[in-house]
Amino acid sequence: MSDIDTAPTRRRMLKCMAYGGAGTLFALTGGVLTPIDLALAATGRGTQTATPLFVQISDTHIGFNKEANPDVAGTLRQTIALINAMPVKPAFVVHTGDITHLSKAEEFDNAAQLISTIQIGDLHTVPGEHDVTDGIGTEYFNRFGKASNNKGYYSFDQAGVHFVALNNVMSFKPGGLGTLGPDQLAWLEQDLRPRGASTPIVVFGHIPLWNVYEPWGWGTGDATQAVALLKRFGSVTVLNGHIHQIVSKVEGNVTFHTARSTAYPQPVGGVGPGPGPLKVPSEQLPGMLGLTSVSIKGDHGAAMLNDATLA
Repeated sequence: MSDIDTAPTRRRMLKCMAYGGAGTLFALTGGVLTPIDLALAATGRGTQTATPLFVQISDTHIGFNKEANPDVAGTLRQTIALINAMPVKPAFVVHTGDITHLSKAEEFDNAAQLISTIQIGDLHTVPGEHDVTDGIGTEYFNRFGKASNNKGYYSFDQAGVHFVALNNVMSFKPGGLGTLGPDQLAWLEQDLRPRGASTPIVVFGHIPLWNVYEPWGWGTGDATQAVALLKRFGSVTVLNGHIHQIVSKVEGNVTFHTARSTAYPQPVGGVGPGPGPLKVPSEQLPGMLGLTSVSIKGDHGAAMLNDATLA
């Protein structure tokens, strides 16, 4: 791997975000994505009315040690350094699954030690299929089950935004689609029923809630039922992991967005024999790993997504 500063200064971090392939900052207003120049965003101009809300990390895969990245703990530390260097700290961190690679107790312990160094108070998680390799998620739920009563799905409110965490990995089979199931869908309908249509909604889960590439299992089989419940809201942002790369789409007022991994990249859907760790030249790896920060702009809760790499 290339030698990357694990404690970047604010100026260096902003420069990397603006010019180092950090992606595009999007403002979501009335279901329409508007790109904002990252060079302006990095200096604070053009985003003065945005309130930093949370940071999404995903697919840390602590315990993985193959060629695609033999030091996943190191790249997670670099990600945490970026978070800790943010000039204005968001309220919390969302982890969209695959905290560990094989759901072993020592992997969860190592992940917990690393994540504890994030200088933000709250952590919200959902399980990935790698976190529940025993089929029932004993180690995951022992650590992260309280918020959901060991179901993996729950909701909470922050800064006028309603957050919904979904669990679509308990019935996962390699190459198959994720599943929410009738109990969770019934819970979701009940959870959303009292919310006004003007309430900004952020949904996060592990496997994408739209079919990014079905032959590789990059989708959720019963997601259309969940999305139907969300369509009456004026601003909905759906965040997922699992595929280790950024893919976005807008469907009415619903924006779907997948995240980079902090561990290793995967190939583009349909390119190559199948999904899995993708080995790239070591100097290219940091540009394929990263995190997403989310801010809320203005009085209507418009979500602004900024994807930053470790480059």
